Amino acid sequence: MLKSLDLGISVFYILGILAIGLWAGISHRRKSKASAAGEYFLAGKSLKWPAIGLALFATNISTVHLVSLAQSGFDSGLLNGNFEWMAAFTLILLALFFVPFYIRSGVATLPDFLEKRYDRSSRDWLTIISIVSAIIIHIAFSMLAGGIVLQTLFGLNMYVSVIVICIITAIYTIIGGLKAVVVTESIQTVVLLTGACIISYAAFSKMGGWEPMTQVLKDNGQMDKLSMLRPHGDSSGMAWYTVFLGYPILGIWYWCADQTIVQRVLGAKDENHARVGPLFCGFIKILPVFIFVLPGLFAYTLAKSGYLDVSSLGVDSNGQVNSKGIYTLMITQLLPSGLVGVLVAALLSGLMSQVSGALNSISTMVSYDVYQRYRPQASDKQLIMAGKISAGLALVFSLGLLPLLNRYESIFNGLNDIIAHIAPPITCVFLLGVFWKGASAASAKLTLWIGSALGVIVFAINKLYPETTIGHIPFMMMAFYLFCTCVVMQVGFSKLYPVKHTAESAMLYWKTPWEPLEGAGWKGIGNYKVLSVLLLLLTGVLYYVFR
Repeated sequence: MLKSLDLGISVFYILGILAIGLWAGISHRRKSKASAAGEYFLAGKSLKWPAIGLALFATNISTVHLVSLAQSGFDSGLLNGNFEWMAAFTLILLALFFVPFYIRSGVATLPDFLEKRYDRSSRDWLTIISIVSAIIIHIAFSMLAGGIVLQTLFGLNMYVSVIVICIITAIYTIIGGLKAVVVTESIQTVVLLTGACIISYAAFSKMGGWEPMTQVLKDNGQMDKLSMLRPHGDSSGMAWYTVFLGYPILGIWYWCADQTIVQRVLGAKDENHARVGPLFCGFIKILPVFIFVLPGLFAYTLAKSGYLDVSSLGVDSNGQVNSKGIYTLMITQLLPSGLVGVLVAALLSGLMSQVSGALNSISTMVSYDVYQRYRPQASDKQLIMAGKISAGLALVFSLGLLPLLNRYESIFNGLNDIIAHIAPPITCVFLLGVFWKGASAASAKLTLWIGSALGVIVFAINKLYPETTIGHIPFMMMAFYLFCTCVVMQVGFSKLYPVKHTAESAMLYWKTPWEPLEGAGWKGIGNYKVLSVLLLLLTGVLYYVFR
């Protein structure tokens, strides 16, 4: 249970974020000359690269990551850090190949972009998938992780605590719009990183450094926990080739084609800010392996050494330590009063930033992609109201999903398991649409429909009949197989139903792979091409070290 000082810090932080969010959103809209809807949903396209990068990171790193990456570090070592470092490659793709079209086409949503490249049917389907995925992946899973933390620390009912925090988050998000979301996310990123660094240092210090940790791993025959790239047949199901084949399918959807993430880029001041922001986020994404995953590995060695009492966690169905609560256990056992409050604030930052970002993207899609379609003459006031109502409904629906999602023993694996079955057709349609002139509207529509249905069927078979061959395929490879199937489908349908470009769609694909690099960037190290090369080199070196 938290002491009064820690509880006071947590409450002060929540109220502070609420006040800042309301002030930022309302004051910005009053000062701006842009349309009310443009201000509310896209911050009047005024965002600069630091805010974009920090907001991207904050929207991505939720309480799910703080809790479940530590859990994965405890269970399997650095392995799941691949989801963080591989993100650098997909963020480079976003900056180099997708951002120019998104900015130049002036779209407010990614479904809107898909209509410009293909047709209205593709837009409608992506809207549905994007809203559903935002509710399940970005909101419900974050609520679940946050609820576990708050229940452990406060002793409160998980659902009551989550409802209170989410209502507070919804207030400034619904009232303030994207500007409030980005400003609060920037603050929350700093708080989150500070808290993560504190717990990392505490675990490192308690263990006595790197060498004592590696010695414990050696003594227990667990040196493979330090490896990011595992051999074929590894018990985790994530051999090195599954990471390099499967992650891009998940990552391109998540970072390049998911409204909740990309909306921060759509609000950029100009193309250069829109390109550099994701690259800045890519550099920050190097940190989670060291400040989110590694503390979990330290917790494992601390437990083996008797410095961390994990008996209160109990055991799971496999007889292993139920590591879901390992992060909160580290907070309460390794930190003094006062710092515990800072860590709770960091955890709340992760929950609030993820929920606020997802609610804002849902409201944007419902307003522009659904409401405006049936009410084309709708005023800005009506669009904003439709967005606010949809955000409130999404929050209620997400709360109803918590008991179902809580059945996953690993939150992070559950999250990625769902993404692996959602992402393939969307990744396929976006990639072929941007890089292949021959991708037709009919092929995109059919690929989205059939590919999504196939993903649902495979997911259902996997859960209902886990003993089948499909049930034994790792989710990374399943994503790759589904993607290859979707590519074959779209190419085949494009030959059957040849493309008929409009004047607009003819401008929304790259004529050559080098064309994206022709855009003028800033001079010096701030140039997007220079930053892309530096990020590639840094990530490559890290993979070599932790291979």
